[in-house]
Amino acid sequence: MIPDRERWAATVVVCLGVFLLGMDLTVLNVAVPDLDRDLTPSMAEVQWIVDAYALVLGGLVLTAGALTDRIGRRRAFTIGLAICGTASALGALAEKPDGLIAARCGMGAGAALLMPATLSIITTLFPDPAPRRRAIALWATALGLGGMTGPVLGGALVEGFSWRAGFWVNVPIVAVTLLLTLLVVPKCRPRRAGGHSEQRVDFPGAIMSTCGLLTLVWAVIESPARGWTSVPVLTCLALAAALLSAFVAHQTRRGDHAMLPLSVLRLPGVVHGATSLTLLSFALYGALFVVTLYLQGVLGYTPWQAGVRTLPLAAALAAGSLAAPRLLARHGERTPIAAGLLLVAIGFAVLSCTRADSGYGHLLVFEAVAGLGAGLVAAAGTDSVMSAVPPSRAGLGSALNDATRQVGASLGVAVQGSVLSAVITDRLGPMASTAAQTAVLPRSPAARQAFVDGLTASALIAGTVTLAAALAVIPWRSVTPAATTSHEGL
Repeated sequence: MIPDRERWAATVVVCLGVFLLGMDLTVLNVAVPDLDRDLTPSMAEVQWIVDAYALVLGGLVLTAGALTDRIGRRRAFTIGLAICGTASALGALAEKPDGLIAARCGMGAGAALLMPATLSIITTLFPDPAPRRRAIALWATALGLGGMTGPVLGGALVEGFSWRAGFWVNVPIVAVTLLLTLLVVPKCRPRRAGGHSEQRVDFPGAIMSTCGLLTLVWAVIESPARGWTSVPVLTCLALAAALLSAFVAHQTRRGDHAMLPLSVLRLPGVVHGATSLTLLSFALYGALFVVTLYLQGVLGYTPWQAGVRTLPLAAALAAGSLAAPRLLARHGERTPIAAGLLLVAIGFAVLSCTRADSGYGHLLVFEAVAGLGAGLVAAAGTDSVMSAVPPSRAGLGSALNDATRQVGASLGVAVQGSVLSAVITDRLGPMASTAAQTAVLPRSPAARQAFVDGLTASALIAGTVTLAAALAVIPWRSVTPAATTSHEGL
C-alpha cells in the first residue's frame, strides 16, 4: 500500500505533465502574428500549425492507451515526455511552415503516449471513489490551466523573444518532469500475463482511425478557400467517411479484443462523459483560437496583453473543476455536466452579441461564465468515463477520455476557424485576399467588422452545439460509480 503523501506527490508530478500538454494546445495561438511575419503562412497553414498537435494526439491516443498497459504506465509517461521535448526542439529550429507542422505532429505523437498514462496512474493510485474524484479534479484543473494559460506564456515569450520560444520553453519543463517522475512516481510493471493488455497493438485500426480523422479535418480546414462542393473537399469527406466506417466495422469484428471495444462504448458513464467532453472541447478550444486573434487583430492588444486577458477563463475553469467533486458525490454526473453545458451555452450567447465597438468587458463576461461551466463538465465528464471502465482497462478508459477531448478540440479549431475565414471572405470580397489568406487582418474598419462578424458566427455555432448537448443531458440517468477496492500495480 502506497502512503497518501506519496500518492499525492506522484499525482502532482503527473499533473505537471498534463499541464504541459494543455499548454502546448494553445501556446502558439497568440504567436500567430509573429509567425506570419517570420514564415508568412497562409490561414490554412496557421490552422494546421495550431491543429496538428491535437489531431495527431486524438488520432493515436487509442492505440497508445493499449500500449500503455502493455509496456507499463510510468514508462509510457516518460517516453512520451521525451518525444514531446525532442519534437519541441525541432519545432523551434523550423524554417518553413511545413517543418513547423511536422514538429507539431511529433509533439502530438508524444502526447498520445503520455496522456493515457496520466489518468491510468491516477486512477490506480486512488482506488477509492472519494479521493479519486479529487485527484481527477486536480488533473482536469491542470489540463485546463495549461490550455488557458498557454496564451499568456506564449504572449510573454513572443514579446520577449519570438514564436520559437514557445517551443523552447517545453524543453526545460520536460527535463524537470522526467527527473521528478523517476524520483516520485512508483515503478510500473507491464501487464503481460493474461488480461486485455496482452493483446497486440491494433495497427490496422490505428491507421484507419488516424487517416480518417486527418482527411476529415483537412476537408474542413480547406473548404473556405476551395469551396464545400469542390472536388478535393468532397473527395476527402467521402474518404473520411469510408475510413471511419471501416474502422467501426474492424472494431466490431475484433469484439472484446478491439482497440475500441463496443462493449465499453455501451457503458452509460462512458457515453455520458465522452460525449460531453467532445462537444465541450469543440466549443471551447475553437473559441479560444478565434478569441486570441480577436484580442490582437480587433482590440489591438499585444500578444502578452492578449494572453493575460484570457486568464479569467482559466481561473473560472479551475473553480468549476474544483467544485465538481462535491456535486458528483451528491447527484452523480448528470447535474454537473448539464449545468456546466448550460453555462457554456450562456457564455456563447454573450459572445455572439459582440459588436465592433465592444470592449474587453464584454469578452470578460463570456470568459467567466463559460469557464465556470467548462470546469464542471471537464471534471465530471472525466470522472464519469474513468469510473465506468474496469481497473483492468484503465488505459483504454484514459485513452478514450483523451481522444474525445482532442478530436473535439481539433474539429473545433478547424470548424470555427473555417467559419471565421469564410465570413471574412464573404464580407470583404476583393479585399479578402489579405484578410482571409494571412493570419493578420489589416486595421481598417471594414476588416475589423468582418472579423467581428466571423467571431459572432462561430460563437453562434458553438453555442448552439453546447445548448443542444445540455438539453440532451437532462434526461440522462446518473450512474453511481461503484467503489473499487483492489489496488493494482502501475
